[in-house]
Amino acid sequence: MEPLWKLLYLLEPASLSLITTAVAVTFASACRALAHGKEMERNRTSLKRHYVGPVPSPHDTPCYHRLGLFTLLLLVPLCCYIKSQLGLMDPFVSRCCSKSFTRTQGILLLLCVGIVCAWLVSGHWLLNNVLGISICIAFVSHVRLPNIKICSLLLICLFVYDVFWVFFSEMFFGENVMVTVATQKASNPVHTVANSLSLPGLQLITKKLELPVKLVFPRNLMDAIFTSSDTMDYMMLGLGDMAIPGMLLALVLCFDHQKSREVASSVDASSSSRGQRYIYYAVSGYAIGLVSALAAGILTRSPQPALLYLVPLTLGPVVFLSWTRNELGELWEGPGSGSSDKVHFLDV
Repeated sequence: MEPLWKLLYLLEPASLSLITTAVAVTFASACRALAHGKEMERNRTSLKRHYVGPVPSPHDTPCYHRLGLFTLLLLVPLCCYIKSQLGLMDPFVSRCCSKSFTRTQGILLLLCVGIVCAWLVSGHWLLNNVLGISICIAFVSHVRLPNIKICSLLLICLFVYDVFWVFFSEMFFGENVMVTVATQKASNPVHTVANSLSLPGLQLITKKLELPVKLVFPRNLMDAIFTSSDTMDYMMLGLGDMAIPGMLLALVLCFDHQKSREVASSVDASSSSRGQRYIYYAVSGYAIGLVSALAAGILTRSPQPALLYLVPLTLGPVVFLSWTRNELGELWEGPGSGSSDKVHFLDV
């Protein structure tokens, strides 16, 4: 057990950057999920029940050709929002396969491809984080949970999963499987191809890649912004530790949106009920849980399963608060159940 003064490490730039980025990405994922639900309502292109594949593991190796698509899914809605706010025009440049293709989309496509190519060549941690954030936001906004019942089951199962592989996997497999998987790097296919073809500039291409399944921040953050080295010591947080709580945040944010519409349309609704939003408690719980996980890692000098702290501190306040407000049944069955103007959800 380390002395308590070492908790001052939480005030280092790397720790503050990790906490701020994770909280911002999780909240942004929930906001994007709400916006995506509104878009589906307006366009009438969503189905009430749509079965998707199993939730991908945060440790699955991503396909390199899909990384640009995830980044594009992040940047296109952002640019559309900016255009709508500023009243900018975006002329069509072509129509391909009966789909409109605008100038902004073309520029963003080139930008996304450039980001992926730069990451494949340099392996820089900043580009890795950009891709990871894009994957997280795209995942949360498109794969959504229908109610708190399914969400609780998923969070509890992943809670047990995370605790087992971090604390008990060494007893069965002789090593900490979660830490081994999280810290190992993948071979760079670009370097492999360039080496086999004896192409020039081989020394400029990194041999190993940090896959964008986690956020990484060098502990010596200031010196590492413009450089990237295999010998750097990193702080890291898996995408699952943002995406899974982000799905809960998306659920309660949609519930808050529905309740605010009901309050706005109700004649006898009190104005004080407008400010009672579950999302504030969920985001605060996520931030406290993340700080607790980092603090526990510093004091014990051992890896910690982040979901051990994130699940109770995000799910707990939401369930307790909804129970005190007599809204647990409604949240348990799903936002908008039995309502004609409900937000459409994807059943996982």
